[in-house]
Amino acid sequence: MTSSAYIPALAGHEFAVDTTYLDTASYGIPPARAFTAVRAVLDGWASGHRAPSRYDDRVDRLRAAYARLLDGATAADVAIGNSAAALIGPAAAALAPGSEVLVAAGDFASVPNPFRYRGDLRVRTVELERLAEEVRPDTALVACSLVQSADGRTVDTARLRAATTAHDALLLFDVSQAAGWLPLRFADADIWVCATFKWLLGARSVGLLAIRPEIADRVRPHAPGWYAAADRWAEMYAPQRLADTARRFDATPDWLGVVGALAGAELLEELTIPAIQPHDLALADRFRAGLDDLGFTPVPGRAPIVSIPGAAAAADALAEAAVVTTARAGALRVSFHVHNDSDDVDRALKALGGNRS
Repeated sequence: MTSSAYIPALAGHEFAVDTTYLDTASYGIPPARAFTAVRAVLDGWASGHRAPSRYDDRVDRLRAAYARLLDGATAADVAIGNSAAALIGPAAAALAPGSEVLVAAGDFASVPNPFRYRGDLRVRTVELERLAEEVRPDTALVACSLVQSADGRTVDTARLRAATTAHDALLLFDVSQAAGWLPLRFADADIWVCATFKWLLGARSVGLLAIRPEIADRVRPHAPGWYAAADRWAEMYAPQRLADTARRFDATPDWLGVVGALAGAELLEELTIPAIQPHDLALADRFRAGLDDLGFTPVPGRAPIVSIPGAAAAADALAEAAVVTTARAGALRVSFHVHNDSDDVDRALKALGGNRS
């Protein structure tokens, strides 16, 4: 079976969506295997036979799955946490007072906030497209979403990496809107942060952090808890030795969420990113072509996120036609992933055209 046929076939088995769900950029749809796995944990917990923490082995399996998405990474490079902002915190804490941090205008707030509200850093904001040329000799770190949440614009990783390398600046990517459909290479940034509940089909309570070992001495934990120990179950009480891998950045996980996130990550591995990327982009391209016919002008780009400025009000009207989208930054935002097919695109276009007439 070809990849173009395999994804819809497997999606039909794994997803029970009864709407036209085009909002993965807000929240991904969990596969059936995630529900099965989470229900098993809940049943064991409710009956008193097995607490969620007994599934701690799933944490290391999830680290390994994320590392495989980052070509060149290993499980030892990956830490577990909760929110993107909290995972960015160690990078913000590591900078010397007065350091310059370069961020993108209009980025999702969780990316610049840890730097901006530390209070003693120089945070400079520039347009996304100018990030590479704005890196200066005194820039300590550049932080941005690899794919923009609001409109799907994507960073030129090669240009930005070359610029940060030339000035010995750290590069941090939030890949919450990229991991799960876009091929990623660990060497292209120093710090990688990801929420799992979007394109990774995971849980809202689970986030992942990967740090290149070459810069390990430039970043430090700022609030390590018991789970960051070298041997977390044997050294639960002070004094502790912190792990000498990225696990020293661990926060105590939501094991229930980890079980669900692992199931989503394993499905994506079966589908493979080289198959998912063209599937998702083909649907977005089909939608963009239909928008042209309807007289809409989307934000230029090549991502499974399509943003239509000035059309935010259409989200409610589309919802009435069981087409689930969202409004962001004054625009209608539509996003496509593995549970979608061309029929979803056509239904959305039909509903959007009817709303406009």
